[in-house]
Amino acid sequence: MRQAIRGSTYAPGLLALALVTVCPAANAAAIQERAIQERAGQETASRRTASPVQRAGAAPGTVRAAASVIVAPADRSDGVPTDTTILVGARDGTLKKVTVKGPRGSLPGVLSADGTQWRSRGTAAPGTAYEVTAVAVNPDGETTESVTSFSTAKADGTFSIANLMPHKDYTGLTVGVGMPIMITFDRDVTDRVSVERNLVVRTSRPVLGAWHWFDDRTIHFRPKTFWPAGTKVRLEAHLSGVPGGGGLYGRGDRVLDFRIGRAQITEGSIQSHHLTVRRNGEEIRRIPMSAGQGGQWKYHTTSGVHLAMSREPVTIMTSPGIGPGQPGYYRKTVYDTVRISNSGEYVHSAPWSVGSQGSANVSHGCVNVSPAHARWFIDNTLIGDPIIITGSPRELEPLNGWGHWQEDWGQWTRWSSTKSFTTERA
Repeated sequence: MRQAIRGSTYAPGLLALALVTVCPAANAAAIQERAIQERAGQETASRRTASPVQRAGAAPGTVRAAASVIVAPADRSDGVPTDTTILVGARDGTLKKVTVKGPRGSLPGVLSADGTQWRSRGTAAPGTAYEVTAVAVNPDGETTESVTSFSTAKADGTFSIANLMPHKDYTGLTVGVGMPIMITFDRDVTDRVSVERNLVVRTSRPVLGAWHWFDDRTIHFRPKTFWPAGTKVRLEAHLSGVPGGGGLYGRGDRVLDFRIGRAQITEGSIQSHHLTVRRNGEEIRRIPMSAGQGGQWKYHTTSGVHLAMSREPVTIMTSPGIGPGQPGYYRKTVYDTVRISNSGEYVHSAPWSVGSQGSANVSHGCVNVSPAHARWFIDNTLIGDPIIITGSPRELEPLNGWGHWQEDWGQWTRWSSTKSFTTERA
């Protein structure tokens, strides 16, 4: 029923779906009112605030029809879903005023250009009573007021955003062209459609992108291709009152503003043993490197589109799965490190392998560069910069760090509830 109302225009045939408020004095209008009340099963909540006005040139006793108000949901409705659009319409006139008021404030809404329809925007709070007051006016200035009420469904619990990236303290708010928007909720969300359609991405220029669910608590957004350099991005998470499934409703809204920096993309060839750094399409540095020595699977540097995940001046590196005293064990303090995966891969300073950099692969899986190049790289890298490695038999897994770009567009959108969309203007 609610879907039928949402897709409707206000016409006499739809009056049975909503409360109609009118109390005309004319006999014909009174008959219409009784018919409306019988079809809607409601008592009118309207009251006339002006007297009938005789039409110019009309026979004595003929009056212009008073404006009437149509409201959905119907008066005294209970258990209304919080994401229901509140609809108010005017017949034989236009809407002068509409308020949907609850104990914590009023719901925002938008009036149509012709002034005959009003729609709420956003969501209501769960377990809350609202009063809808609407005033319509006919062409002669005669007003009709409608006062109805409804109550929303009660919540069994709430959910909210537990973690949101980019983050000013961890990534900075100017990020690389590969940076995704990453949201983690504090509870499992099963009504993915309702949640996803309330996550609004606005940009300073149109960008085609999509959300992607990794599990019931984790949803990320990325464009189809890398962000355009200099794009301003705003995330508006309108989650207050949004149903999350299982009786959960959103608690609190969030807004995130960040900016895409220059377009810097680093390409590394395991076979040629070099990193090539390009900024806005121009090569700005060529760096000799030494990648993973192989032999064991874990000692291969992964191929694929990595993203700079962190910049750490000092990192303690240890041998994975090998303890002290065992063959192959190491524990080393490493400087000027840029993390590119969750399996222990970094671009970092390696003075011990300078002799092999540019000619041989001798590392345990990291990308070794000289101290001078490592200092330059960490100073000139933004979190979210793409670092694309080729030539390894081992591919970067999408869930190994920020492997978002390891999925093609079809794979990425497969796990979106609303599929791809063009961002709204910021």
